[in-house]
Amino acid sequence: MRRGGGHGAMKGPHRGHFPGPGGPFGHGDPFEGEGPFGGGRGGPRGGGGGRRRMLRTGELRLVLLHLVSQQARHGYDLIKAIEELTGGAYAPSPGTVYPTLQLLLDEGTVSELPDESARKVFAITPAGTAALEQDAEAAATAIARLSSLGEERRSGSHRQVQRAMENLRNALHHQRAAGLDQAKVEQIVDLIDEAARKIERL
Repeated sequence: MRRGGGHGAMKGPHRGHFPGPGGPFGHGDPFEGEGPFGGGRGGPRGGGGGRRRMLRTGELRLVLLHLVSQQARHGYDLIKAIEELTGGAYAPSPGTVYPTLQLLLDEGTVSELPDESARKVFAITPAGTAALEQDAEAAATAIARLSSLGEERRSGSHRQVQRAMENLRNALHHQRAAGLDQAKVEQIVDLIDEAARKIERL
């Protein structure tokens, strides 16, 4: 039995429903260069539309103070913590994080802790706690902006799944309207069952 029929249904009139240029959302993808979160590494990730600043002047300092107030961290850990906060959508570059950490050391708001590895471990000092409390509102605003980017990223992933399900419904509707014989029904069932098994194994 030839199994090309089921796949062919997905390439016909409904091809335009699939993600195309501009990312998984088509043109206007919020994570592409022209979207509100576009940019390269060091800014929100996306296509080649240039980089947009996610943190305003002085905010990276406050975010780093906030993170080391929770626990002592290496510089790389701080970069990863911000990336996790944004759901992988944004990570500051080492070229901005490490000079800012040096600034915090110079002003006495963080200190280095002894560590067996070659990496520096940074912890907040009493002066850093006071500075963070003084600028608590600005720090909270910066953290909230990063967190909202993460929520937007996670919501976007959910929308991609919804779009894929809609693609499947549209293709099945098209096949039913065109007329289904038993052979084609079996092909479609086999394809759907195979997809379900692959998803279960992820």
